[in-house]
Amino acid sequence: MTPPLEGITVLDLTHVLAGPFASMTMADLGAHVIKVERPGTGDDTRSFPPFKDGESAYFAAINHGKQSIALDLKADGDRAIFDRLLERADVVLENYRPGTMEKLGYGWEDLHERHPHLIYGAVSGFGHSGPEALKPAYDMVVQARGGVMSITGEAGRDPVRVGASIGDIVAGMYLVQGVMGALMVRGQTGKGQKVDVAMLDSQLAILEHAIAITTTTGTSPGPTGARHPSITPFETFHAADGLFVIAAGNDALFAKLCDVLGLPLANDPRFATNPARCENARTLKRLIEAITLDKPKAHWIEKLESVGVPTGPIQNVSEALQDRQILARNMVVDVLGEDGQPKYVAAGNPIKMSGLDDPKTRRPAPLLDGDRATILKWLDAPAGDTPSAKKNKT
Repeated sequence: MTPPLEGITVLDLTHVLAGPFASMTMADLGAHVIKVERPGTGDDTRSFPPFKDGESAYFAAINHGKQSIALDLKADGDRAIFDRLLERADVVLENYRPGTMEKLGYGWEDLHERHPHLIYGAVSGFGHSGPEALKPAYDMVVQARGGVMSITGEAGRDPVRVGASIGDIVAGMYLVQGVMGALMVRGQTGKGQKVDVAMLDSQLAILEHAIAITTTTGTSPGPTGARHPSITPFETFHAADGLFVIAAGNDALFAKLCDVLGLPLANDPRFATNPARCENARTLKRLIEAITLDKPKAHWIEKLESVGVPTGPIQNVSEALQDRQILARNMVVDVLGEDGQPKYVAAGNPIKMSGLDDPKTRRPAPLLDGDRATILKWLDAPAGDTPSAKKNKT
């Protein structure tokens, strides 16, 4: 099988993370992604550390497998090139503040009239509607405002940001889903549509248990550390040599946990059901740790895994990158440099499809404006002739 997005050309005007994460996912699925950057400086992340040989590893991790052309959309000559690109494109992605593309003459209404087939994907802090659509935002802002920070961290401590940039990344994932849906509709109608994704909306969308708790009880949950507020035991526990996790998500698993630990609690009314265990979570944690503190983490992980109780170590990033399961799933890949040799390490594509090639390397991240000649040559080629798309397959 060919990749699912083979033959789809994406003009990617996005920068930093949410939009580039979306276009990277589409490139991994076979799309031909042309990154349209600001002349001179390009994507902001080109200046983000860490650096290797003067180039950003951060940029490479999110922009591998794409092409780059630098265009000033206020300059007539570059606008002419961009207009030609639009004629060959299937998707345009942008993450400017709402109204910016309209001022340039490339907003949704203008583009839809000129190119009815074109899909327009926009990701922004607060979306393209509502009273605060024009406010600027970064990941930190939407994590704070969307409720995520209020439930992250330890009780009684200051709220903390989730370590990964989920404000950006979740929005990027929703943008891909929206564009995929729009591509399916276009296959039926021939018409493109606008996909408008807000980072703030995306944060609220992932608060499944927190919304249920708030709207049912009338009280917003606070941070519970590593513990899940609706499932018990589902948190970290101390062993003789440190912390590990146990996630016994139902009564049957709890009974198996009790058997391994030698605790006669499975039929105790304080712990026999999940609601009861949630009510007595602190007591249960103390009873479990009275046992687990006697042996090292590896002992308990082995014992629990042998009976099917979900458990595992708390790994740092270096340890995760060496995890045999992660490696077996090809989730650690090399990003090549311009010389064709491995230069950076990045996360692989978590979407595993039976007909999708999943190589152990990724094509280089583009140099700023480094593909101008190739792209201009492609524009002069007959429609449907996409040698650069094949060149950029991951």
